[in-house]
Amino acid sequence: MKNPIKFIQSVKQEAFKVSWPTGKETIQGALMVFAMAVVMSLFFLLLDQILRFLLEALLKVSI
Repeated sequence: MKNPIKFIQSVKQEAFKVSWPTGKETIQGALMVFAMAVVMSLFFLLLDQILRFLLEALLKVSI
């Protein structure tokens, strides 16, 4: 990098080439992330409860 001015200009040119999401797309993406987080947390809650039940049953049998 010999010329910092040219570097800054090329960074600015590349930034204008980026296609930024619209507000609607951003909200839609955020809602999808939130929904998937809720679904996955419910899945892991259910899995945890099942494994806890099985482990308790196994420990009762072995005592």
